[in-house]
Amino acid sequence: MNKLSTQKRVQVIAALVEGISINATVRMTCVSKNAVLKLLADIGSACAIYQDKVFRNLNCNRLELDEIWSFCFAKARNVPAKYEGVFGYGDVYTWVALDAETKLVPCWYVGRRDGVCAMEFVKDLASRLANRVQVTTDGHKAYLNAIEEAFGSEIDYAMLIKVYGGSQEETRYSPAECLGTMKERITGNPDRELVSTSYVERQNLTMRMSMRRFTRLTNAHSKKIENHIHAISLHYMYYNFARIHSTLRCSPAMAAGVSNTLWSIEDIVALLD
Repeated sequence: MNKLSTQKRVQVIAALVEGISINATVRMTCVSKNAVLKLLADIGSACAIYQDKVFRNLNCNRLELDEIWSFCFAKARNVPAKYEGVFGYGDVYTWVALDAETKLVPCWYVGRRDGVCAMEFVKDLASRLANRVQVTTDGHKAYLNAIEEAFGSEIDYAMLIKVYGGSQEETRYSPAECLGTMKERITGNPDRELVSTSYVERQNLTMRMSMRRFTRLTNAHSKKIENHIHAISLHYMYYNFARIHSTLRCSPAMAAGVSNTLWSIEDIVALLD
């Protein structure tokens, strides 16, 4: 059975983490599509396992939470009747937590934008923290029960609620006009000056630029939810460990004390051994 060399694996993964599509990666590296997808699945699983293991007892102080929309198979309005309501067909949301100081993404969760998924996401986040933190979310009400259940009173939590003018519906090319924000204390004693979701919202752009399947207004999207999840795991492995953050001058994992060195693509490939 043929096996990709380490050099070829590095070439494929380097293309994927820079936002190159699967088909373009096939053309660039002369590796078959099946081999690229198999490598994505293998490395995605390895990255998820590694990050789940090392992101424990984190000394985070200030976290921002958000959800980013994407879709799998087809947009919700085009999903065949036999797949309606089945997860992985139509709208898919990635819940993301970001440390505002180190820019580390300690956890993420792929699911629906509902209370059940909010609970799973926030409980996972709480299990990774070593101390009391300040958390900011948007006004999505699913966070209220999830954070109360996961943290109780041991948290400083505030919502940043955006005030929109006119229709709150997004247009095809831009979101509705935001006229301002309101900071609402929910639990504890959050520092109002630090109540913000700016960093995690900027991180949404990083996702859309770094994974072709997240790019808006194109024909790029995930055909299978499994590949979607693997791509996100690989993205965050590269983002957290192997990419220098311009404001930190090191990787987020180094800033958070999780890693002593800047990883290379070869180091990520070595997770498969």
